[in-house]
Parts: sequence; structure tokens; C-alpha cells
Amino acid sequence: MSRRHEISSAPENMVWGYIDSATPPVLEIASGDTVTLHSFPAGGKESLPEDKSLVPPDYLLALDTLVQGPGPHFITGPVYVNGARPGDVLQVDIVSVKVRQDWGFVSILPLLGTLPDEFTEYETIHPTVDHARQVCVMPWGLEIPLDPFFGIIATAPPPAWGRCGSPVPRAFGGNMDNKELRPGTTLYLPVFNEGALFFAGDGHGVQGDGEVCITALETGVTGTFRLTVRKDMDLKWPFAESATHLMSIGLDEDLDDAAKQAVREMVKHICERTNLSRNQAYMLCSLAGNLRVTQLVDGNKGIHMLLSKAYL
Repeated sequence: MSRRHEISSAPENMVWGYIDSATPPVLEIASGDTVTLHSFPAGGKESLPEDKSLVPPDYLLALDTLVQGPGPHFITGPVYVNGARPGDVLQVDIVSVKVRQDWGFVSILPLLGTLPDEFTEYETIHPTVDHARQVCVMPWGLEIPLDPFFGIIATAPPPAWGRCGSPVPRAFGGNMDNKELRPGTTLYLPVFNEGALFFAGDGHGVQGDGEVCITALETGVTGTFRLTVRKDMDLKWPFAESATHLMSIGLDEDLDDAAKQAVREMVKHICERTNLSRNQAYMLCSLAGNLRVTQLVDGNKGIHMLLSKAYL
């Protein structure tokens, strides 16, 4: 029987700004168990609203307690999954995600974003969250439906990589900022360490493909994940699927190379799931695969391809 676990939002269950295989696990679980965890927005005290009564006490405690690494993101974990070994794959079923704060923030920051030379009047706004209607309300009155997800979902990097800053997504996943990784989606991540060492954080209330100004609606979220060790998969790069689509993920400093990787990975997975040749899979991607810009702002840019399972 699988068990359910919850990790509190206490500072000792989080890291700030990095992912490191040397971080001691905060929880040990069996393969197939579910874990509920909590996350805070990225950023420091400069991102808080003027009315500090709106800020959850555990968020303030984390800001005062944790030592920040080279990135801005609060990340919960790691979770040690029994039986996971390097070379395995961690199957991450995203069961639920919900916003846990009454506000979020959106920023334009120096030297960041897609157009840093054109937007130099820096500011941070604090949209409110209407939980009853599941919308965020912009300062000018516009309402945008919430579509929450975790910007960071990861296994720990290879030990030889040392401490990796949280902003740049890599082969272990990390700050992919992929809005398609919502409830009902399954993410597959390569395992580089015993126990896999699962992390999640960087709560987003809603985000467009591209995340062009540098932030989504940065906010606190609570999520539940089912973590399962897969020894029957050979995976060197994150891959995902929903009930209706396959999703390949490309990450690279060059957007063209990220796109090439997303296409290459989709061809590989089509061939593994069908009797199609590589040529046939490549042509199928051209007719039915949809490339989308995941994000442009995280060092390694992101492209993902969506392919309907109806074509397999």
C-alpha cells in the first residue's frame, strides 16, 4: 500500500537558490508514495508587498533564516525515494497544485527578461488572488484565470556538478518554468544519485509561454506528487506526458539548439512507442508536432514540443 506524506513549510525543509546532491534528505519514502509539499515565491524581501500582514509567517521565517545561494528560488526537499539508483528514471505524477497565498508579484528587473535594454523603468506589482473565483486581479482591474504550477521540479544533479544555482534548468530538470507541467501531467526525470533526491519549488500562479519579463505570477503554492522509481526506462533528459499528449523538452542557451533537442527527443520517444522508423517519426513531428517557447529568461532557454497521442 502506498503512503501519503506531507512536508511542512518550515525553513529546515527548504533550500534557497540552489540544488545540490549533498543536501540531506528531509523525507524518505517508498516508490509509489505521494508527497504534499509547500513553496514560496522566488525573490527576497524586496519583492514583498508594503503591508507585511499579508505575508505568511512561515515565508518571513524562511527569508530570515535561510542562507541564499546563487539563485532567488525557494525549493522544498530533497525527498529520498527508496530503490532509486543512478541510471533509473523518477516518474513524477503531478496530482494537484493550488495557490496558497492571497497575492503574488510580477517584476521588471535590471538586466533580466527578454528586452532588458528597452524596459529600464523597474517595478514590482502585487496582483491579488481571488481564491473563490480562481483568478488573479491586476492593479488595473484585469482578471486572469489562475493556472498554478511549480516552476522548479527536479532530481538532484550529478555529484560532480556540485552546487547548481537554481535559475538554470539542466538535464535534472530544475527551473524549467513549463506551464504544461500542471495537474494530470507526468514528468519523467533522469536519476543521478541514490534515492533520486526530488526537489520542487518556485510557485507560479499563472504564466504565459515565454515568461518574457522574467517573472510569472510568483506566489506560494501547495502541490502533491506521486513519486515512482522506473527501472524500465532509459532517459537522459526530462520528458513528460498527459492523458492526451506527449511532451519533449529542449533546454539550451541557443533557442535553435533547444528546438533541435525537443525535436530529437520527440522522435526518440515516438520510435520507442510505435513501429515507426526515425524518418517516419520525424515527418510525423513536422505534420502534427507543435513547438512552443517554454521560457526565454533562465539562462538555458526552453522549447517544448506537444504531440497528440491520437497520432501514435
